[in-house]
Amino acid sequence: MIVQRVVLNSRPGKNGNPVAENFRMEEVYLPDNINEGQVQVRTLYLSVDPYMRCRMNEDTGTDYLTPWQLSQVVDGGGIGIIEESKHTNLTKGDFVTSFYWPWQSKVILDGNSLEKVDPQLVDGHLSYFLGAIGMPGLTSLIGIQEKGHITAGSNQTMVVSGAAGACGSLAGQIGHLLGCSRVVGICGTREKCILLTSELGFDAAINYKKENVAEQLRESCPAGVDVYFDNVGGDISDTVISQMNENSHIILCGQISQYNKDVPYPPPLSTAIEAIQKERNITRERFLLLNYKDKFEPSILQLSQWFKEGKLKIKETVINGLENMGAAFQSMMTGGNIGKQIVCISEEISL
Repeated sequence: MIVQRVVLNSRPGKNGNPVAENFRMEEVYLPDNINEGQVQVRTLYLSVDPYMRCRMNEDTGTDYLTPWQLSQVVDGGGIGIIEESKHTNLTKGDFVTSFYWPWQSKVILDGNSLEKVDPQLVDGHLSYFLGAIGMPGLTSLIGIQEKGHITAGSNQTMVVSGAAGACGSLAGQIGHLLGCSRVVGICGTREKCILLTSELGFDAAINYKKENVAEQLRESCPAGVDVYFDNVGGDISDTVISQMNENSHIILCGQISQYNKDVPYPPPLSTAIEAIQKERNITRERFLLLNYKDKFEPSILQLSQWFKEGKLKIKETVINGLENMGAAFQSMMTGGNIGKQIVCISEEISL
């Protein structure tokens, strides 16, 4: 059978901006027979995420992510349906997910590399397993629990940068759910600001492209900042850190403003900001989700429960077609998405 796949066509360079043309579509032959332990799956949804930017480089700069290889199929978070199985625990019709799903319309995989998912947890919205009820949800919830030090009833103020993105849009809501009295989001368009305050429960939102962030923060956070969920790094983070209180906490989720630059992760702070951090005893520890695997299952159940109770609103931007993976990636890296950026490969969930 002939199937379509997306391969890495070129690298943007460590300091370059990724473009759709870094990826290309091609056809490939899928064998008719599968071996013991394998399954043939049809891809339903694929995820594009900021962390993937480092996989476009020859060296990812991390020991837990491998670089994508030129002219080889690209992979990332994905979800699909099993069409044929020779694996003891997986049967035809099961929905499965993987963090290393090939960008391919149909694929043969080792069944042991897949995790079975229960559609009831997401009320049938399977793509949510790549977002709020998946890695971004886990990153937000466990990150806040482990590094945010929120105590209900203690009048804490939380600021979220990249607040309309996959993690940010969840983090602000989770901050409220765990007991923050005030949550302020920073994002890049008026539309996003309105969404944060009208739908997602943020108390205020700042458009960093149009407003003076330092001034607006002082107005929105009169008691200073106690918890900062940092998705962006760079100048915005410097501005937030300079208004943080003593013994406050930074949750290092991502540093997207720095991903197209050849700098270490997490990027070092400027001398002046580092001085503020030390003087006020602000924690800024690297957070790696994979260190908390024991918390995944209860956290997924908690996220699912909040979603079903209407307490966690889920936003996603869906683009259709495997041929648009590169365009979706480019858009996500430049803030074109609200909530999780998803690519729908096949909507047909019946066999």
